[in-house]
Amino acid sequence: MKLASLKGGRDGRLVVVSRDLESCLEVPDIAPTLQAALDDWKTAAPRLKAVAESLDAGTAKGARPFDQAAAASPLPRAYQFVDGSAYLYHVELVRKARGAEMPEGLKTDPLMYQGLSDSFIGPRDDILVASEDYGIDFESEVAVITGDVPMGIDARAARAHIRLVMLINDVSLRGLIPGELGKGFGFLHGKPASAFSPVAVTPDALGPAWDGGKLSLPLVSTLNGAEFGHPDAGEDLAFDFGALIAHAAKTRALSAGTIVGSGTVSNRREGVGSSCLAEKRMIETIEQGKPSTPFMRFGDRIRIEMRDEAGASIFGAIDQTVVRYEG
Repeated sequence: MKLASLKGGRDGRLVVVSRDLESCLEVPDIAPTLQAALDDWKTAAPRLKAVAESLDAGTAKGARPFDQAAAASPLPRAYQFVDGSAYLYHVELVRKARGAEMPEGLKTDPLMYQGLSDSFIGPRDDILVASEDYGIDFESEVAVITGDVPMGIDARAARAHIRLVMLINDVSLRGLIPGELGKGFGFLHGKPASAFSPVAVTPDALGPAWDGGKLSLPLVSTLNGAEFGHPDAGEDLAFDFGALIAHAAKTRALSAGTIVGSGTVSNRREGVGSSCLAEKRMIETIEQGKPSTPFMRFGDRIRIEMRDEAGASIFGAIDQTVVRYEG
């Protein structure tokens, strides 16, 4: 089952989307918004699934074409967004580039920060930034949306609370991050609003690529029309989503509609490229002594997409252009 939110109001208008992403149907009688569906998932999910089946069969009355450009992020705002850094190769590169060692604890305890969640940007909306000097970067990631999660849950049990899977462009302003981390208190200015894929998908609809805790397919990032990277999201993942959810819920319960991100998808294997500019710059620094790839400039365009083994787009595409914010 695939769900999306059309733009309109702060929380969008929930639609069920066909498997091929070609048609959709609003379902206000089931739930007006995705958050409302998540709050009553036990009742809403079977009814939404029946609508999805009718769309796929071509029998749904009132169906209309699904326009990805008209979609907000599946949750236009969320009660909580926490983002991990579950690909340790990415973390190793960051530290190696500045001559630092990997703390032993990172192999057993995930890195995670709490991000902006009161207003996400749409998957086709511009990325508005005031200055190129901020070091504009994209980060291609996978994320899940949870149901209610009890405090202190273990990683295996946490998997059962995953309701939906989607993609993220976790926009980062690299020039602002070092100063913030140097204060010892975490991100604020360096992590503006993120964007999510047009569609969120139930785990059962992902087939064998989903093992209950991770999604094993290439995540393709295309920068200004040229492929930038296609690392496999299931490869070199140190902490699956069960572990990430359990980490977030160690000392607090998570409410339905919590978004948990994987962090930048990164593989040790050569030839697959990267999922952010910072990682490529790190590799250049290690190999050549300095980076040669610039951060994003106004007018640059990033596209993030994942396709199934048959080549069909699963979540639709995040496709955004960096634009100067004029106030």
